[in-house]
Amino acid sequence: MVDYTKSEARDWAREHWKGAIAVTIPSYSADFARINDDAIRHDILKLKELGFAGTLLVTEVNITPEENARVTAVAREAAGPGFHLFFHAAFNTLEENIHALALAEKAGVDSVLLSYPTAFWPTSLDEVFDYTKQLADSTDRGVMLFGLPAWGFERIDNAGMPVPWVRTVLDQIPNIVAIKAEQGNPGIPGVMEMYHHFRDEVVISCPIEGETIPLMSVLDFQLSGTSNTNWMSDYFPRAFELARTGRWEEAMRLWWQVAPARAANTAILTGSAIGTTVINRTGWKYQEWLAGFNGGALRAPAPRIPDRLMKQARQALIASGLPVTDLPDSEFVRGRTPA
Repeated sequence: MVDYTKSEARDWAREHWKGAIAVTIPSYSADFARINDDAIRHDILKLKELGFAGTLLVTEVNITPEENARVTAVAREAAGPGFHLFFHAAFNTLEENIHALALAEKAGVDSVLLSYPTAFWPTSLDEVFDYTKQLADSTDRGVMLFGLPAWGFERIDNAGMPVPWVRTVLDQIPNIVAIKAEQGNPGIPGVMEMYHHFRDEVVISCPIEGETIPLMSVLDFQLSGTSNTNWMSDYFPRAFELARTGRWEEAMRLWWQVAPARAANTAILTGSAIGTTVINRTGWKYQEWLAGFNGGALRAPAPRIPDRLMKQARQALIASGLPVTDLPDSEFVRGRTPA
């Protein structure tokens, strides 16, 4: 249950959706037959220790709706109240997403990040609207609209999610409470346009760490996420809070300090994302393992991260003065809390 109605959802989000939102990727038992509860618990407690306000429970991997509900239940028990758990609507069909969301709600999820299935191939923005409305109508939770070139909507309109279409969404779907604005990525046209038009109505999130802190010299963000900033330990929650509370110059000093890690993150992820529009979740899992999270191999089919990029990520954390494990990379596939 949520303590607001759909008509109150935007005011609720404005009051409660604050801070940096990370990501949590599932961890499995050694035989990959089940969810590793201890590993999920470890990762959630680590996020809280580092100062994150919440996390996206990633489903864009080999996981069932029932397993995702288990991840949610363990995460909720570990996090306690006040820590935002985002459902990731990245299952195969609208119907499966609605089913998975219902299970996750019972398990304790309190927020939703919209996604669109790989089999969803709309030929008009009306079809995108219908999908968006049906999923949002299925829940009382606050939903974050997500503009991203990976969906392929630019074949319909160059902006992917153009301003008039977003205007219609906000007018007709009251529990759309935020926009994760990556239209036109890489670059800032989407976040600038969404902020210009809609900042007084819904929360605008720029999830790209390297853009968020510089933009906060002129834009007033209260939330940033969801993204894999947790691999840089407590840097981003600290920098985001500094910038949000008027200490932008201090935040930028931290921003420059972690420049080597930022460059490595781009190098590790760009190759897999360009051309495929698929994030290398193994790369994210390895990055966060370096910072003390569980790590562990993902179920097949899953991408790999080559040794040269592992070395680059590790050395970049050292060069940035950020925490990094001294365990050998061979321990990554086992994870810190094997089951």
